[in-house]
Amino acid sequence: MSSSSRRRRFLRTAIGLAAVLVLSVVGAGAWFYHRLDHNITTFDAGGVATERPPAPVPATPGASVPVNVLLLGSDTRDDGNNALGGGDEGVAHSDTAILVHVYADHKHAVGVSIPRDTLVTLPSCKLPNGTWTAPKTDQMFNSAFSVGDDPKGNPACTQNTVEKLTGLRIDHTVVVDFKGAAAMSDAIGGVDACVPNDVNEYGIHLTKGLQKLSGQSAVDYLRARHGIGDNSDIGRMKRQQAFLSSMIKKVQSQGFSLPTLLPLADAATKSLTVDEGLGTAMKVVDFARSVQDIKLSDVTFVTAPWRFAGERVRLVQPDADTLWKLLKEDRTLDGQGTAGTGTATSSPTASGTPATTAPLTPEQAAAPVIVVNGVGTSGLAGSGAEALKARGFQNVSLGANNPGRQTTEIAYDPTLKGAADQAAALFPGARTVEDPGSGAITVTLGRDYQPAGTQLNSVDASPSSSPSSSSSTPSGIPTGIAENTRGADTDPCANLTFG
Repeated sequence: MSSSSRRRRFLRTAIGLAAVLVLSVVGAGAWFYHRLDHNITTFDAGGVATERPPAPVPATPGASVPVNVLLLGSDTRDDGNNALGGGDEGVAHSDTAILVHVYADHKHAVGVSIPRDTLVTLPSCKLPNGTWTAPKTDQMFNSAFSVGDDPKGNPACTQNTVEKLTGLRIDHTVVVDFKGAAAMSDAIGGVDACVPNDVNEYGIHLTKGLQKLSGQSAVDYLRARHGIGDNSDIGRMKRQQAFLSSMIKKVQSQGFSLPTLLPLADAATKSLTVDEGLGTAMKVVDFARSVQDIKLSDVTFVTAPWRFAGERVRLVQPDADTLWKLLKEDRTLDGQGTAGTGTATSSPTASGTPATTAPLTPEQAAAPVIVVNGVGTSGLAGSGAEALKARGFQNVSLGANNPGRQTTEIAYDPTLKGAADQAAALFPGARTVEDPGSGAITVTLGRDYQPAGTQLNSVDASPSSSPSSSSSTPSGIPTGIAENTRGADTDPCANLTFG
């Protein structure tokens, strides 16, 4: 056989193998998309209100726009969920609601938890028989999901309620049931979560400490309220925020490869109910691709500013409206655009006066800073953390409360002295001490620290007192927002209650 014949034969063989490979991949992809399409359940778009907030307009032709996604957790016992949730089948409720705002740059996101007991106005909602309800005032937020007494819930009514409450247009709504939470945690090999105390109540058994949860234990952790933490819905939301952060971290660490994503997608779509805009596998994949570049450090969770109103909750004003306004304007919680406005050369201090300091170097900005509540005052550590972030520190987390401090103390590894000096400028009168080998800066806030204009509440205050106020922290963030904020990269064991 001539060399040219051998080359032609080799070429035909190579082309044939390539064609088989491509067809195999395409065939598998088509099969998988068909499978996911079969998994996905959509809810009736006819229940979405006709009068809605306007859709965002691109800053320039062809530019990306922000996206608002409403995540709802359903406690339905329908379709086999009673095996995980316990109890009988009946009307579905949604005690978990997180409004995720993906910024127009698709590199930052904020998740806003809305307390289930919040008193709101329920707008007109569609019933299963096709009629519409009359609006009702002073209704518990989670009652929107139960309008119509459907075992699978009424996600369109909850979407309408959130749009009415926030003035934000919801682009997508996603409902996850018990089976979905269990299956997704299983699909990624478990999620690191921190249990505040041993739990042996209501059929739930969890052990105190940081551990890997999946399946039934993950469901128990996400839904338990009594017997864990401070027994409050607010505390439960903080655990849910920490759990979602750990899940995002786990998925990102495993990479966006097919072996990772296919089992996760298969598990998730079997137990999701979504709006028609996410009603096909291709639409879900396209949306996932659009947000895959968001880093964990660029995700923030915040509980809508709240206060007790008897046994219920009301949103604190004007802080809550400020939060909705920031999101409508696609601004971060400190009022900035996600593109940034340059490095500041001065920052307000705890006393409200500017501390003129040089810009942080990249090394100083990356220094790990741990903020500790040394008093026990609600939200103190969160306020201090936000002041540090506003100054430019990028690696800020919250440590466990350590009450009893009169004076703020800044302990630092000697290798981080420059960054520690920059941090100390934000806390006049703070005592600085070296902490060799710690590898970090620890800011323990004492009774001498109080953000300008704020009056934070003692943990000994009466239950009807508000943990929020409409004043501002040193970073300019309303206190009701700042003290209810949690970075997605925060220690999963830190600040798991509102106290």
